[in-house]
Amino acid sequence: MPDICIVSDGKPGHLNQSLGLTEALIRVNPLLTYEVRPSASLLQLIKLLLIRLTTTPEPSNIKIFIGAGHQTHLSLLLYGKLLGVSKGVKNIVMMTPSFPLRWFDLCFIPEHDQPETLSNVVETWGALNRMVPSVKKERTGLILLGGASKHCLWDDSHVLEQLEMLVEADNEVTEWVLTTSRRTPHSILEKLPSKVLPIKIIPFEDTDAEWLPERLAEVEKCWVTEDSVSMVYEALTAGCRVGLIELEANSKKSNRVARGISRLRASGRVITLRENSWSGGDLPLPLSEADRCASLIIQKGWL
Repeated sequence: MPDICIVSDGKPGHLNQSLGLTEALIRVNPLLTYEVRPSASLLQLIKLLLIRLTTTPEPSNIKIFIGAGHQTHLSLLLYGKLLGVSKGVKNIVMMTPSFPLRWFDLCFIPEHDQPETLSNVVETWGALNRMVPSVKKERTGLILLGGASKHCLWDDSHVLEQLEMLVEADNEVTEWVLTTSRRTPHSILEKLPSKVLPIKIIPFEDTDAEWLPERLAEVEKCWVTEDSVSMVYEALTAGCRVGLIELEANSKKSNRVARGISRLRASGRVITLRENSWSGGDLPLPLSEADRCASLIIQKGWL
């Protein structure tokens, strides 16, 4: 019987956060097990309540529920009461929830969301992820292109100019690989070959779910467009030296993404081409937020 239940809304990015925390807990205690359960609609929860009132559920060993995404929040609050779980079960939410923070036992929230200061709130450097560092392949570099978003404006010419500067300026990397995302404009791929840059291009359509984690784990340097915040934090967690390909911020939006990027730059964890001078020597210590959060849960004695 599982110790941990991940409540999932079916979105890969949200599941990635929950699995990142769960796998970190299992690294601390390999005997722990988990299951993934879909979030329930209000009608489904009412049906569960009726079943709970008329029958005795099978006993459950679940100690904590973990979830990310607004659709999971009601299920996180109610599953423990409806599934025959012991009264000591805890719920852990990732990112800012739809309900009051005090309703959850523990909230792991990225600092750029500027959460309230409460005893059950832990600020994190970005969203948690599943990355685990591996042995780095020398003189390798990875470029990750995103696209226009509600927080950032995209300009092909500006991005191409930075790519050209990057490849010319960095003589240490002998193997550059570039990949795209679903948001990457097709126009930039049409213009890239004309630059005759020594970059191997692998569109996201030609990759699978394991390709990017495997590449991040092994490359020394990773340059990411500023819109792809989750990729920035995954590269840092993988122990890469991380650089930012700058984009213009969308001034019409409340820019929490820009706040997070500003904090990373101020900390020295990332650079831009204007500051293209890593300190050299050993690679930086990986960002290990999932492990830090897992340790907090273990220290509370919840598992």
